[in-house]
Amino acid sequence: MMDVLRRDVKSLFLEREECDAGTVQQLRQALTQSTEQYRLLRDTVAAMQQKLAQASGAAAKRWHLKIGIASYFLGRTRDAAEHLRQAEGALASFYLAKALISLEQWDETLKALDRAEKAGYTATQVQLLRAEVYRRQGRLEQAREILGKLRDLSTHSGEYHYQQGKLYLEEGDREKAAEHFERAVELDPHHAAAWFELGFLNDLAGNDDEAIHCLERCIAQPPVHVGALYNLGVLYEDNNQYQRAIECYERLVRAFPTDERPRLFLKDALASREQSMVGQEPRPIPDKLQQVLDTPVTEFELSVRVRNCLERMNIKTLGDLTRVTEEQLLASKNFGETSLKELRAVMESKGLRIGQALEEGARYDPRFREAPPPPQLAFSEQEQALLKKPVSELNFSVRPRKAMAKLGIQTVGDLINYTADQLLEVKNFGVTSLNEVRAKLAELGLKLRGD
Repeated sequence: MMDVLRRDVKSLFLEREECDAGTVQQLRQALTQSTEQYRLLRDTVAAMQQKLAQASGAAAKRWHLKIGIASYFLGRTRDAAEHLRQAEGALASFYLAKALISLEQWDETLKALDRAEKAGYTATQVQLLRAEVYRRQGRLEQAREILGKLRDLSTHSGEYHYQQGKLYLEEGDREKAAEHFERAVELDPHHAAAWFELGFLNDLAGNDDEAIHCLERCIAQPPVHVGALYNLGVLYEDNNQYQRAIECYERLVRAFPTDERPRLFLKDALASREQSMVGQEPRPIPDKLQQVLDTPVTEFELSVRVRNCLERMNIKTLGDLTRVTEEQLLASKNFGETSLKELRAVMESKGLRIGQALEEGARYDPRFREAPPPPQLAFSEQEQALLKKPVSELNFSVRPRKAMAKLGIQTVGDLINYTADQLLEVKNFGVTSLNEVRAKLAELGLKLRGD
């Protein structure tokens, strides 16, 4: 089977003179067979570049078209655009427009779409792509007008419903957007972008299993959605599926060998996998220990994972455990429900509860005192507006966004009240994420507490 696929991928570009819509369809089919096909396609591109170096005139234009199409499906949008600009025909113009959309070069995209339509590319597909450009430019009325004229496509076009869903997202209506994305994948199970949006919406809603399913369907379709690989990798990490996360990041490293970002994600995932392999089984908890709040937690036979968490959070006694919430513990790296049950058992054996002092205050633990309210500082209206700015408007990547959701951080003011060490305690929040947070705050002239 692999020999057949290897021969097909090469023959599509090296043994056939023409490159048309049929070529694209066969390429899609080959790439869905296995990730190995991407390596074969990269080798084919290298061979075509050698052919191009020796060609001229019409032959050179054909090699530019082939290399441009292959590069687009490899996710090399800049290379694809460079070659497709030097090709001719409806297919070249249409895929040039798709590549330019990724590069957000709107004026040239619209010109390429005009050329594609005049050259005979399917008019409805050109119009749907034009609606996407208008939407991404913020020209929502024009996008809406185009989709209104194409409503007959609603019975059979997944792309139509995808574009409608994206328009509803722009308008803030996630429920209607989800309905259209679901209809899109129903009509076209291979619609990668619609699967990605469904994965993203389920991730926001905390439906990790469904989000993972949708993103797995997304990355099974060529060209592979880069954002889906990052988001899926983070979801795998959140669900302790470290090997699968590593595989996502390794694919990104192979695709973008000069990009440092996937290497940093891969490094964090490898470290998390190594740490997760320590102390897998909880140790038995003693039944009889002195019932006092200053009992050191070190007197209990706790698993390595729990001990590491308590040490990082500077929790030394059972009394300290009455002054933290379960949510704070669960936000700590590699501390999950199994570890929480272990600590609950310890506390219950002494007649205590995690977070009890927070609920009952000094009546339960005389050493606990409610912290006085912070001093009311005089902020200008502009400063107050900045501190009230939702962190959702800062466009954080998925990992810091999920960490802030776990911590209940909603505004910039909430965020700057945390220290770097507190953020680093959150599962799967590493130095890469911390640097991103610091960079975003620096743009606003702000810092984390303690920086």
